[in-house]
Amino acid sequence: MRIGVFKGSVASGLLLLAACGGGAPSPDRAATPPPPEVGVVELAAQRVRLSVKLPGRITAYAVAEVRPQVTGILQERLFKQGARVEAGQALYQIDPRPYRAAVSRNEAELARARAAVSALRLQEQRYATLRADDAVSRQEYDDVKALLDQRLAEVKAAQAALEAAEIDLGYTRIEAPIKGVAGPTLVMTGALVTANQERPLVRLTRLDPIYVDIQLPVGELRQLQAGLEGRAPSRGPASEQAEATVLFDDGTAFSHTGTLEVRDVTVNPATSSVTLRAVVPNPDHELLPGMFVRAVLTEGVREDAILAPQQGVTREPGGQATALIVGDDGKVVQQQLQIGRAVGSFWLVEEGLQPGDRLIVTGLQKVRPGATVKPVPAEIAVRPDQGGASAARDRAVTNDDG
Repeated sequence: MRIGVFKGSVASGLLLLAACGGGAPSPDRAATPPPPEVGVVELAAQRVRLSVKLPGRITAYAVAEVRPQVTGILQERLFKQGARVEAGQALYQIDPRPYRAAVSRNEAELARARAAVSALRLQEQRYATLRADDAVSRQEYDDVKALLDQRLAEVKAAQAALEAAEIDLGYTRIEAPIKGVAGPTLVMTGALVTANQERPLVRLTRLDPIYVDIQLPVGELRQLQAGLEGRAPSRGPASEQAEATVLFDDGTAFSHTGTLEVRDVTVNPATSSVTLRAVVPNPDHELLPGMFVRAVLTEGVREDAILAPQQGVTREPGGQATALIVGDDGKVVQQQLQIGRAVGSFWLVEEGLQPGDRLIVTGLQKVRPGATVKPVPAEIAVRPDQGGASAARDRAVTNDDG
């Protein structure tokens, strides 16, 4: 009786378990998780202006130290100190009276020499007639002819002396050799000045236009030249002269743009750099000699540049730049990159990415190459401007002149 009851209880329990669906679930019936979402940016080719930012010093376009070329008493100053003067404008007047007297004396010497020539020319003509009739000897005619030649030479000497005296008289009025700004006068009126004295009377400085002397590392010289000549790969045509934009020490840009015109042919051994010289308009004299500035030189324009957000580019332990993109099949593909300079928060990509690639910029920690993902558009904090980005390399080069 007891055994029958036990068997019945076991059977009832098995039936109950079967009714409740007990046991391990089938693998085919397990739920598949959805692919992870990643933020992507679709890359596109765009126009980028390539430039390099370098340190520079302002240098005057021209400097002239005005010195007297004759000796005398300085009678008058004819300009206002600190004012702009034009080339040829009178600056000082030296006492001209001794030089006027010298001109008069040389004029008299010239008149005397010409009178002597006139008398001898008539005598030489008479002797020539007499010599034809054998009335005078050949020796007598030759003596008169030689004396005439001597008097003619004396006329030329008197003319040269008179010209020199007139030049010295002109030098008593001291004129500006260049257009520029006059500094303070260094010699007062009434002082005795001497020809070519060591101390100048005044210093003239031309400030418009003005030079910007720029230090360029010699290793980047060929790259700059290639960009200017249009030989660099993937670059559009470049102008023959690089544009130069001057930046003040607070980062603000000067209102006028200059051009690169001169390049030194020697390398500074102390800084391993060469000096480039740009000419910049300076009508308001905002740029002054000796100022430290930075100059942005335009190297060229890349018409089909690929810019990748920096958050989408990582580096392997060996330094190789890599990026993850989403293929057409929705799987993650790893690309090795060659990157150039930074453009704001973007990298200029030389190789490894193409227009239309969907670059993963968010959710990188959740995926691996080969994984299937769900790409969604990502929001980028900073985008290059629509009119073309500007890629600038900032270089700090030690300037040996301070």
